Amino acid sequence: MTDWTEKYRPTTLSAVRGNDKARDAFEKWARTWDEHREAVILHGSPGVGKTSAAHALANDMGWGVMELNASDSRTADVVEKVAGEAAKSGTLTEGGAGRRLVVLDEADNFHGNADYGGSREVTRVVKDANQPIVLIANEFYDMSNGLRNACQDVEFRDVSKRSIVPVLRDICRQEGIEYEDAALDAIAEETSGDLRSAVNDLQALAEQTAVLTAEDVVTSERDRTEGIFDFLDDVIKHADAETALKQSYDVDETPDELLNWVEDNVPKDYYGDELADAYEFLSNADRWLGRVRATQNYSYWRYAGDNVAAGIPAARQHDHGGWTRYGPPSYWSKLGRTKGKRKQRDAIARKIAERSGTSIGTARRRILPYLSTMIHHCKPRELTLAIAATYEFDASDLAYVTGSGESTNKVQSIVEDAEERREQAAVEHSGGAFAGGRASDSDADEPDGSEGSDGDGGGDGQATLGAVASEEAAGEESMGEEADATAADDADGDDAEGETQDVDDRAADAEEDDGQSGLADFL
Repeated sequence: MTDWTEKYRPTTLSAVRGNDKARDAFEKWARTWDEHREAVILHGSPGVGKTSAAHALANDMGWGVMELNASDSRTADVVEKVAGEAAKSGTLTEGGAGRRLVVLDEADNFHGNADYGGSREVTRVVKDANQPIVLIANEFYDMSNGLRNACQDVEFRDVSKRSIVPVLRDICRQEGIEYEDAALDAIAEETSGDLRSAVNDLQALAEQTAVLTAEDVVTSERDRTEGIFDFLDDVIKHADAETALKQSYDVDETPDELLNWVEDNVPKDYYGDELADAYEFLSNADRWLGRVRATQNYSYWRYAGDNVAAGIPAARQHDHGGWTRYGPPSYWSKLGRTKGKRKQRDAIARKIAERSGTSIGTARRRILPYLSTMIHHCKPRELTLAIAATYEFDASDLAYVTGSGESTNKVQSIVEDAEERREQAAVEHSGGAFAGGRASDSDADEPDGSEGSDGDGGGDGQATLGAVASEEAAGEESMGEEADATAADDADGDDAEGETQDVDDRAADAEEDDGQSGLADFL
């Protein structure tokens, strides 16, 4: 049977249901692309129509579509070969004078190990592209700062129930399905703004019954979940260990989230020895969660869940009646308060990872703390300057790492000096490359048997001695750039031997003073 989500995918942007403002903003981006030439990020929850909107827009504009899924192919090489080439040129046989829409789906998966280089390559591609690019993401802030700043963004919100029901009603009409209005309302209610899931549920139910009723929807719910507050009340006060464990299977929380909920609320009822025993079970659960993080073996989750759900009732020693005001974990509110700092920390870790060739996690956990300790309050200054120049820290980055104020004079001066140092290093590296080429040409012109100047650009003494050796081999009067200026002025050659002897004496002195061995044998 044909997948209805594909069969009834909108072919024009006007047919995309819900998100009227996002749809208009997306269309405006496309029609003014020649003016701004920026990529756009469509972000929002799964199933709200982001990918459908991209394909519908391309159809409206007469553009061809080139699509790359980031979760399957996200290395720098793949991005450059597929998305990069597609973004540089189109074909005349395609619509819009060769215009092509490049769609990068699941673009928030371009992160993690900096060795992949995918995120950096995508950022480079969207900046250099000659074709419009759409990046589709569920989590906007999982994308790198550089990538987000290089694009416009359009947010697609969850589709409202009143927008989902007409879509379901239209599909039922086309498929010849008899239904009760309450059934369509129930489907739209249960899918919580996910239009794609609503269509999938409708198709699954239509295959099982001739007339779709509200009772059919209720009995076929995919996830009959228990509220977290009801679960807390049972696990802390009433249920035994076995009952609480079975109830935990119906709670829509992962074991680590469940641990946070119970840990914050159990002290509101438990006290004394029973509280100590409860925390013992919670600490065991945390150990299992640590193994999950270390090994990525999620089968250990069951042991964490067992300790949380069954351990708390097992620790209960007293009757706890009445009503208790339970609340969300304080850990979550702490995360909310520190969201800005954590975002900056991750951005700094990304810079370190890209420069060091390591993962972002390693940079965040191992390298960043050491840098912060070494240059606390911008001391020593020279080391702070070197680090800021190496990792291209701006004032806010440096303030975060050192603990100094962003607007302080020392932070501002170090950032300015670091910028100058990077510019100077770029010039020096460029000059060194050209200088190396001239040196090679000079060596090629040396007569046979001539040693020439030291190819490594060694000390002044070696350069002088090399010039003298070249002069003696060729029988010429020139003493080279490192010889005494008097020899160059003495054109008649009368004092050549004396000058040569003076240079030899100075070379011998240099050899003795610097401890350079083997130079006399070289001559």
